[in-house]
Amino acid sequence: MAVTGSILELCNLTRRVGDGTPARAIVDNFSYSFGFGRLYSIIGPSGAGKSSLLRLLNRLDECTDGSVKFKGSDTREFAPCELRQRLGYLFQTPHLFDRTVRDNIVDAQPHLSESKISRLIQQVQLPSGIVDAPVDNLSVGERQRVALARLLATQPEVALLDEPTAALDPANTEAIERLISSVVTDHGVTVVMVSHSRQQVVRLGGEAILMVDGQLIEHGDAVGLVKNPGTPQGRRYMNGEPQ
Repeated sequence: MAVTGSILELCNLTRRVGDGTPARAIVDNFSYSFGFGRLYSIIGPSGAGKSSLLRLLNRLDECTDGSVKFKGSDTREFAPCELRQRLGYLFQTPHLFDRTVRDNIVDAQPHLSESKISRLIQQVQLPSGIVDAPVDNLSVGERQRVALARLLATQPEVALLDEPTAALDPANTEAIERLISSVVTDHGVTVVMVSHSRQQVVRLGGEAILMVDGQLIEHGDAVGLVKNPGTPQGRRYMNGEPQ
């Protein structure tokens, strides 16, 4: 049975940077609630604040004003390591340790059994024999899947994905998209993903959030928002026009 309510609740979330007077708001008074076990894509023009917003959710960056609540508790009440285990983060470029695939997964969760490591490798659609391969021998697509396996090893309740397919070819992009869908539908993880591709957002479905200049412009069903945006800014973005 689906869990109702919000797993993440953003209230007037703001991050200001720079030495100007006033400082520039790269995330500006952003309020939104993310539900349990759902997929959300954050879209918008370059410089809109998408990745900055994502980094605020598990305190890779700190907000200037406002708050993020995880399952009803302010994220500042959690130890950073615990928070980042429960809200896992996948970077656009996979950052792996210079060892084997197994080492990278075990570093995230030291007490994993061999059977669980094998299941993770299978889950991210890598061949079983790759587990003892040095990561330097892997393609970018394989490295991204190892990074995803490492994230899943910690059994996160929320997966924060920052343009996870931006550096990948179409075949690897398709593989990662299948994994993202599986993480949501088969494992009940809430996925919040920054995407540079409107076509990808339509393929994945779920909910979409449009950001412009650090602000929430509109949100709703992903297919509906991309194909029939309800705001002038949304229509300009979908038409490839400057904001």
